[in-house]
Amino acid sequence: MKIAVVGACGRMGRMIIESVLKDGQATLVSAIDQPGTMAIGKDAGELVGMPCGVAVSSDVEAGIARADCLIDFTRPQGTLEHLEICRRHKVAAVIGTTGIDDAGKAAIAAAAREIPIVYSPNMSVGFNVVIKLLDAASRILNEGYDIEIVEAHHRHKVDAPSGTALRMGEVIADALGRDLKTCAVYGREGYTGERDPSTIGFATVRGGDIVGDHTVMYCGTGERVEISHKAGSRVPYALGSLRAVRFLAGRSCGLFDMQDVLGLR
Repeated sequence: MKIAVVGACGRMGRMIIESVLKDGQATLVSAIDQPGTMAIGKDAGELVGMPCGVAVSSDVEAGIARADCLIDFTRPQGTLEHLEICRRHKVAAVIGTTGIDDAGKAAIAAAAREIPIVYSPNMSVGFNVVIKLLDAASRILNEGYDIEIVEAHHRHKVDAPSGTALRMGEVIADALGRDLKTCAVYGREGYTGERDPSTIGFATVRGGDIVGDHTVMYCGTGERVEISHKAGSRVPYALGSLRAVRFLAGRSCGLFDMQDVLGLR
């Protein structure tokens, strides 16, 4: 498939470009970034030491139009704007952007009636196996265990809790028959009183160059069960996005996530 990458000069964008260039079933046709970015006009492959003849461009419309699929790990507002271009040109989309609100998710669902989309806050294959484990563990440890989610990311991450942590919380809440919007507790300070056993707690760490650590703690009496996923690089996210691209090949529309891509439903 012919791939367009937005946010090409960012940390995730560069990793996706490298993975596409190394992949035998995908071709990079567009590398897109914001006007004024220093790499505009330069060979996108040079960003990762693999010259490829595709210049970094700020022309989003033209870049997306020449692709079969867009890979987008940017910011919510930009992602939704890019999605509209995908709709106009009938280009598939793989979206790994986090921090998208309910209105944005509704817009993605609406677009999926016209084009095929994989939307997942975490494209890692390993993480999506963890999601299955969390569903099973939560159904078993459904009484007598307090549930806390701890996540850590690099200092540059702008949203908290991470989309991955929130996805964990959603899976756990669904398994327990709860609504995460009403049972989530985001951080604690001061005199909080005893813990409400029906809540799901979130704690956030930001610092250094941590790629992404996520741990769910089931804290019972006399024991603690922990299920973790720790990413040492961005490679798993890029490789997962390419699996999502291949999954979308030949599809005309529909909204999917990595559980669909991996056959874990």
